[in-house]
Amino acid sequence: MTRNLQSSERLRPIDLARGHGLSTQAIRNYEEAGILPTAGRTPHGYRTYTPLHARALRAFLALVPGHGHQTATSIMRAVNQGAVDEAFRLIDESHAQLLDDRRTLQAVESALRDLEPTTASGPGVGSEAAAVSGPGGTFIGPLADKLGIRPATLRKWERAGLVRPRRDPRTGYRVYDEAGVRDARLAHQLRRGGYLLEQIAPLIAQVRAAGGLEPLEAALRDWHGRLSARGRTMLTGAAELEAYLLSPSLSPT
Repeated sequence: MTRNLQSSERLRPIDLARGHGLSTQAIRNYEEAGILPTAGRTPHGYRTYTPLHARALRAFLALVPGHGHQTATSIMRAVNQGAVDEAFRLIDESHAQLLDDRRTLQAVESALRDLEPTTASGPGVGSEAAAVSGPGGTFIGPLADKLGIRPATLRKWERAGLVRPRRDPRTGYRVYDEAGVRDARLAHQLRRGGYLLEQIAPLIAQVRAAGGLEPLEAALRDWHGRLSARGRTMLTGAAELEAYLLSPSLSPT
């Protein structure tokens, strides 16, 4: 692609900036980053923009909420360099990530359905605990293997308050009862869903205090809402990008 920037309408940086609550420096930065096509120059060296630049700016700002600033920048840079297939590949990757996040949410909900409100118990009470437990509970190694993580991760979660194993009085080893296994599984699934440790800790604390999983229902609803909003913003971004690609000022070589 080549860009025909000739137009009877000339826009100043401030003209582009005002409509989007941006600074003129942001407009210049976007141009330097390749988000906008290269601006024209007046005989005195001042930048001049066209409606094409305005469409590029709208496309970029619409892409950011769904794809993130870095990916949106890469998409626009690829388009402006004529590498449209690369831009489409980047968009496909974002959609694949959204699908993966939806699957993770489904996995979290599935894990929650498998977990019943419980209190500390002895050996043999929970089927999963019994499968990987020593006397009185589950040791850190077998539990880490069951979750597909490292024992160091469980120790990190312990420091963050996500899990609270007791110590075997004879060996000093960490032992997780049925409730501890539940907390570790919840922490693992929520981490996969993108939650930070400091966000997970109060949720698990609420589960312990309430003796059940009901406090997580609001978090799951919020998670569903965020994924749906992200999907819709991707549609908005796609529409604005398509408008930019169909601009009369963009012509194939």
